[in-house]
Amino acid sequence: MYSLALPRFTGMPLFGAHPPFQVSMYRTPNGLRGDGIEPWGPHNEVNLQYMAETVSGTAHSGAHVDALAHMTIGEDDHWYGGGNAREHLGDRGPTVGDGAKLPVFIRRGVLLDVPGFLGVDALNSHQPVNADELQRVAAHQGVTVQAGDVVLIRTGYLGAWPDAAKMANHTTAGPDISAARWLLDQGVVATGSDTETYEVQPAPDRGSPANPQPVHTLLLIENGIYLFEGIYLEELARDKTYEFLFIALPLKINGTTGSMLDPVAIV
Repeated sequence: MYSLALPRFTGMPLFGAHPPFQVSMYRTPNGLRGDGIEPWGPHNEVNLQYMAETVSGTAHSGAHVDALAHMTIGEDDHWYGGGNAREHLGDRGPTVGDGAKLPVFIRRGVLLDVPGFLGVDALNSHQPVNADELQRVAAHQGVTVQAGDVVLIRTGYLGAWPDAAKMANHTTAGPDISAARWLLDQGVVATGSDTETYEVQPAPDRGSPANPQPVHTLLLIENGIYLFEGIYLEELARDKTYEFLFIALPLKINGTTGSMLDPVAIV
């Protein structure tokens, strides 16, 4: 079994637009004593205490999956599944396509190791991966992508984790719009990568009218193909494990736009 997630920690690297991830203690033995709180009443001759924390951050921290309501488009700010910001977004988050409605993922998984195929440790920053490259990687590895698969694309970005300076040399590489069309044609139910953005940024082909994230638009908004980001793929690539059982169980939290995960690959 391979863990496909790295530990989360306060101040961890995240996509710049997201709120920071923080763990703060809410209850501690000293705090209970100092505040004069007696959870079990005054008769506690063994000094039994407890600790509890608060976790603050976005569902898009570390290994995670985007819910359908994560990305919107158009004047009505709509997303896949019929939701829109005017009718289906309250003060506690979206009510249609939110994280509580994410499916369980128990699927055949396929790793496409792009830097392994190219003979490098990691792709350069903003390096696009196109459809032809994905097909050549699959042929080189001797794997085929089938309908219903979860396809994970390695860029090598997390090979430098958590050294932010080294990671900065490999940010936002990933699939371009041609790769997204190829994955869609293969019938995948989900696809993911080891980066914070999945798709290459900035987009080399924004189309007309210009769209800064055409891959998210095509896959998530228009076709309901789930996107995984921050997936740790270094150990799979090291062992040349390209086919496996992929398991990811999203947290059912109403109003979220995704879910943190601890996915695994089983061979």
